[in-house]
Amino acid sequence: MQLKKSDTLIMAVATAFIVANIYYCQPLIVLIADEFHISPAVAGRTSYFTQAGYAVGLLFLVPLGDMLERRKQIVFTTILAVLSLLMAASAKSFAVLQAACFLIGFASCVPQLILPLSAHLSAPKQRGKVVGIIMSGLLIGILASRTLSGFIGDLCGWRSVFYIAAVICLAIVFLIQFRFPQSMPNFDGNYKKLMGSITSLVKQEHVLREASAINFFVFMIFGSFWTNMVLLLANPPYHFESDQIGLFGLAGAAGALTAPLIGKLGDKANPRIAVGYGLAILFLAQVVFYFFSAHLFAFIAGIILLEMGQQAVHVSNQTRVYALNPAARNRLNTVLMTMSFIGAALGSALGLWFWDWQGWGAICIASATMALCGFLIYLLTYKKERIANS
Repeated sequence: MQLKKSDTLIMAVATAFIVANIYYCQPLIVLIADEFHISPAVAGRTSYFTQAGYAVGLLFLVPLGDMLERRKQIVFTTILAVLSLLMAASAKSFAVLQAACFLIGFASCVPQLILPLSAHLSAPKQRGKVVGIIMSGLLIGILASRTLSGFIGDLCGWRSVFYIAAVICLAIVFLIQFRFPQSMPNFDGNYKKLMGSITSLVKQEHVLREASAINFFVFMIFGSFWTNMVLLLANPPYHFESDQIGLFGLAGAAGALTAPLIGKLGDKANPRIAVGYGLAILFLAQVVFYFFSAHLFAFIAGIILLEMGQQAVHVSNQTRVYALNPAARNRLNTVLMTMSFIGAALGSALGLWFWDWQGWGAICIASATMALCGFLIYLLTYKKERIANS
C-alpha cells in the first residue's frame, strides 16, 4: 500500500514525541545536579547514557524490523519507553536515574523503525520528501523537547517532565495501534542470520560506509553542542535558568524545518551534493560559536546554522542509504544510525571533558575538527568514485 499524506503526518507526530524522550534530560542537568548534590558535569552523564542506550537499541532492535511485523514491534517498544520514563521519574538515586536514562534511550529507537517503514511504503519519486517530513518531526521533537522540558522542569521540577512524557507515549501507543499500516517483513531467517547479514551489507555497500562515517562526526558535533550549551548558558555572562535555556531549542527547530526541502531537492538531484554543503555549514557554525558565544543573537544564528548543516547531511545520507536495498532498509538504517548515535554519545562525553579542561573554546575547536574530518571523508570518497568511474 502507498502512504497517504495523513499517514505521513501521523508518523511525523509519533516520531517527534518519542524521540523527545532522549533529550528531555539536557535542560534539566542543573536541576538534577542540585537534587542529588553532584556537579552539573556529572549530572550531564544522563545525556550520554541516554544516547548510548539509543545506539544499543538501534543495533539490536531496529534490524528486527526486517524480520517482524513492524507495527507490532513499534507498539511493544513504545510500551517499554513508557515504563523506562516512569523509572526515571521515580528514581531515588542518581545511579538508578542513569540506568533509567539508558533504558529510555534503548526504547526510544522507535523513530528509526518508523523511518524505514515510511520509506518502504512511499513511492520512489516521493521517498526523499516523505523521509524529509518525518525527519522534520524527529528533529522538531528533539529540539522543541528542550523548550518543553526546560519550562516544565523550572515550574514543576524535573521529575514531572518524565511523568508527562510517559503519559504522552502511552497515548501514542494507541495512535500507532489504530492508525499505522501493517507491514510484513522481507527477511526469511533467524535473528542470528539477520544480525550476521549486517556485516555483509557494510562490506557490500560503499555508500553505507561513507554515509555512516560522515554521520559519526556530524553527530559528535550535535551531541557535544547540545549537552554543553546548557553549561555555557547557566554560567556568565548569561546565568540563564532551565526554562530560558530550553527556549534555545526553538532556534534549532527553525533549522530543522529545512529537512523537507532538502529531501525534496534530493529527489530531483544527487543528494550527496547536499552532504558537502552541510559539512561546510557545520564548520561555519563552529566559527560563530567560537568568536561570538557571548553575543546572544549571533549565538542563536549559530544554532540555526548548526541544525541546517546537520539536516543537510543527515537527511541526504538517509535518502541515499534507503535507496540501496529495499529489502534491508531496517538493517541499513541500523548501521547508519548506530554509528550516528555512538558519535552523539561520544561527542557528549568528550564535550564534558573539554568543558572541564579548557571551557567552551576547546569544544568549538574540537567540533570544527570533527566537521573537517567528515569533509575529508567526503572528499576522499568522491575522489575514489571519480577514479572508479573514469
